[in-house]
Amino acid sequence: MRGIRGATVIPEDGTRAAAAVRELLHALVQANDIRVEDLAAALFSLPPEMSEVRAAAAAREMGWDRVPLFELAQPVRAGDPPRCLRVLLLWNTTRGAQEIRHVYLGEAARLRPDLAEAEGGAMQ
Repeated sequence: MRGIRGATVIPEDGTRAAAAVRELLHALVQANDIRVEDLAAALFSLPPEMSEVRAAAAAREMGWDRVPLFELAQPVRAGDPPRCLRVLLLWNTTRGAQEIRHVYLGEAARLRPDLAEAEGGAMQ
């Protein structure tokens, strides 16, 4: 099993929250060639100001109805992008850690610039 990290920033008005979650999950699936049936779980973390965002519901709308989904509160840290949703996918795979592609979209890329550089800037 491997963990795959991802993050994105949700627009302030929240109208595109579900679309932003789906965009991130789609990017993670595409970058790693994941079959949804191979996912063991998805854990979403959201800062307190995003309590209205339903990341698990957005994943279910994508057909992730057999994947255990969990949402939790993300501690607020100085320097983090505001309204940043993070996800950890637990994936049943035989791939090595060096083959895993983490995806940080937009402003969320500043969370892990080390990974962005290691992947040749391939993180979106």
